[in-house]
Amino acid sequence: MSDRRETPANGRVAALHLAGQVQAARFVQPVLHRVTRPLADLLRAPGGPRERQLVLGEGFEVLEVHEGHAFGWAARDGFVGYVAAGALCDAVPEPTHIVAVPASHAYSAPDLKRPEICGLSFGSRVRVVSASGAFFETAQGWFVPKPHLRPANAPFADPVTVAQMFFGAPYLWGGNAIWGIDCSGLVQAAWLAAGRACPGDSDQQERALGTALAPGTPPERGDLLFWKGHVAIVVDPGVMIHANGHTMSVAYERIDEGIARIAAAGDGPVTAHRRV
Repeated sequence: MSDRRETPANGRVAALHLAGQVQAARFVQPVLHRVTRPLADLLRAPGGPRERQLVLGEGFEVLEVHEGHAFGWAARDGFVGYVAAGALCDAVPEPTHIVAVPASHAYSAPDLKRPEICGLSFGSRVRVVSASGAFFETAQGWFVPKPHLRPANAPFADPVTVAQMFFGAPYLWGGNAIWGIDCSGLVQAAWLAAGRACPGDSDQQERALGTALAPGTPPERGDLLFWKGHVAIVVDPGVMIHANGHTMSVAYERIDEGIARIAAAGDGPVTAHRRV
């Protein structure tokens, strides 16, 4: 059975590369759009539950627009779903920089005393067109503080350091932004910022990332610990960081205590220890 998260087809339309593999009225090539709002939900179906989120400037490959929703997949990882069509545009220039701090603001002028236009989450993507004092100007005519941006072609060296930047961020099921993030969203944000491919959900990550280690292997920084429906990142041999429903935040927890707590809550043992 195909995974709907990885199969861009909905009966009306399907990606051209699926011709002969699925049934659809039309098979088409996608058109790359980009998110034009600070945040957009990626839905299972129009009006359905959120599965993931896309931040400003991220790409979404659109197969069709139907009744106000675009159907396609996230360019970052191929996750299939629906995004409100009004949150996307196919004429956004290629981003040159990403927001490389937990959060920033966009201003209408290079003046920190001006009212902000909007907030920008870590990972938001913009095209810088000029500089003015302590600010970069973007293609939208927004101004973002220079220290908050990093060239898009300059990945972070350590994904764990990126994950730690989210410490204290509120937990949000399906979240991918500083305003709310879940366990797999935290892993994906960290790995993508370090220039490493990473799928969106924890079960996909368990299959795709790293090498499985034997039970009892001492954990090292950067290892991933998986449970059914959950993932945590090892910070050091005794501590992990994870977005979790227990604290409703991104929090540190001793690994042994976390394993015991999760088992006591009825969510089972560690299903995999993987080294990336």
